Amino acid sequence: MSILPINRYLDHAVLKPEMTQAEAAQQIKVGVKYKVRTVCVRPADIPLAQDLCDGSETDISCVLSFPHGTALSETKAEEARRYVQLGISEIDMVVNYGLILSGEWERVKEDMAAVCRITKPAGVVLKVILETSALNIEQITRAIELAIEVGADFVKTSTGFAGGGATDEAIKVMLTAARGRIGVKPSGGVRDYKRAQELVGMGCSRLGVGYASTPVICSGVLEQIPKEPDAPSITSI
Repeated sequence: MSILPINRYLDHAVLKPEMTQAEAAQQIKVGVKYKVRTVCVRPADIPLAQDLCDGSETDISCVLSFPHGTALSETKAEEARRYVQLGISEIDMVVNYGLILSGEWERVKEDMAAVCRITKPAGVVLKVILETSALNIEQITRAIELAIEVGADFVKTSTGFAGGGATDEAIKVMLTAARGRIGVKPSGGVRDYKRAQELVGMGCSRLGVGYASTPVICSGVLEQIPKEPDAPSITSI
């Protein structure tokens, strides 16, 4: 596998629900500046992102049934259809992981397939978010097999809204289950260049990052965490 410049692995997430249009625009522009692979936006921000990404090297992805994944599968399909009509390049869909936890595997498969039937013919990349922090190894593995079976392009660890993030344990399980048949996208906790490079080296083919982390990662500078001031010694009091 050829190694791309680190910015070309990044899905630059601009997803905080409270962001104003001005704030969203500012952060989308950051993604364009660093030539990330995609800016991942709230569905309502698709037109804004299209205006700001026009003529750039950055594509647009959007989230679907985010962040809980509990919409009807038919509703998810309709969402996907609308985003495809708008000209989106990629969709990050939250699977109904409550169904995974319930062992309702046929319904899990149909939840993924309903969206994939819209994206696949349109050539739109589909990433299935599993929310791995809620699942065990067997559940993650089986969900990935179903994602491969229906034709999804990626499986993704997390939304960033449920805790857990991209742990090494979850990523290793996903890569083992994927066996090169589907892309693996860690998301959550990827905040510096070293971590991003580690994940690419493990075999991950896309990285979900918060908008504030993109400049740090692309500058190749490790995140500097301010240290707490030393407590005064007895002799200095």
